[in-house]
This record gives sequence, structure tokens and C-alpha cells, in this order.
Amino acid sequence: MSFKQNKALAEPNLPDIPNELLEQFVTGPMTAEAVEAATRKFKKAIIERALGAEMSHHLGYAQGEPKPADATNHRNGKSSKTILTDDGPLSIDIPGDRQGNFNPVLIPKHERRFTGFDEKIIAMYARGMTMREVQGYLLEMYGVEVSEEFISSVTDAVMDEVKSWQTRPLEPMYPVVFFDALRVKIKECVFW
Repeated sequence: MSFKQNKALAEPNLPDIPNELLEQFVTGPMTAEAVEAATRKFKKAIIERALGAEMSHHLGYAQGEPKPADATNHRNGKSSKTILTDDGPLSIDIPGDRQGNFNPVLIPKHERRFTGFDEKIIAMYARGMTMREVQGYLLEMYGVEVSEEFISSVTDAVMDEVKSWQTRPLEPMYPVVFFDALRVKIKECVFW
């Protein structure tokens, strides 16, 4: 697979960002910190817009449209929630509904982590880092203080999956024949 094909698979088909929007964000030279801050604000806006779209779907009508006559539920303010992202903590506003039965898919109720964060913790733990080392790394890299219980809950969440993978049936073994340029050697190696 070529680099171009690999890159196309890794990046979703995203729309181009209009120049007018970029001109509002980039008004001149920017520091790395300013780029990060703009990226975080943009991520917050996208997440909140997506949650608003989920609420519209849940209620059956878009914000600003009149509520259908047969609708018994409607929007009821917002609540703030801090989630852990790959870039550190991010405070977002979650829309609420009057009946209290809106359960967003993007960031489900009671979820405090946004996609990617759990995988980083699991990868560090799998590489043999202790809980204390994982805590130190997350604090240093993301400015996030997490408890040992938090790390444990993340790793426990995948333990069932790990156990099922470890106990899966292995493929049958077969011999592999190696050739060199001068003579034929047959070595039996076991691969599964």
C-alpha cells in the first residue's frame, strides 16, 4: 500500500475549512501555544455543535424551529462537564431535555473521557508502566491529575477483551521451509 493510500485511509473525508473562518483564527504569526488554544476552542465548538445535533435528532426538531404539536419533550438548558481529551481537560456544555432522557452518543452520560484517552492509558500500562508512572506522565504531558482508581477502571474495562483474546483458539501449526543459494535446508519452525 502506498503512502498516499495509507494516508487516505487514516484521514476521514473532511470538508475544506473556509478561508473566511481561517482568517478569523489566524490574523498573523502564531505561537505554538496560540495554535493549540485555537485548536482546543475549535474542538470544543465542534463537540458542542455535534451534541446539539444529537439533541435535535432526539427531540425530532431543530433548535429555533417551533416545537411540533405532538411533542411532549423540549430543550431545557445546558450543563457543564469537563472531559479528558488527548489534549488535556476540556470544559464543554451538554444540552439537556425537560424529561431528562437525552443520552448523547458522542459523550454518553457519566463518561469523562473523549476518544483516544483510554487507549493511551492502556498502552502505557501494557508497556509495563506502573500506575504511579502513568499518573506522572498524564500530569506532565496533559496537565491532568488522575487517581489510581481511574487508571484501574480504564484497564479493567478492557480486561474481558484481553482474556477472550488470550483464550482464543490458535490457528493450526505448519512447517516453514527455508532455502538458501547453495543448498536446500529444511527447518521446521512453528508459527501460529
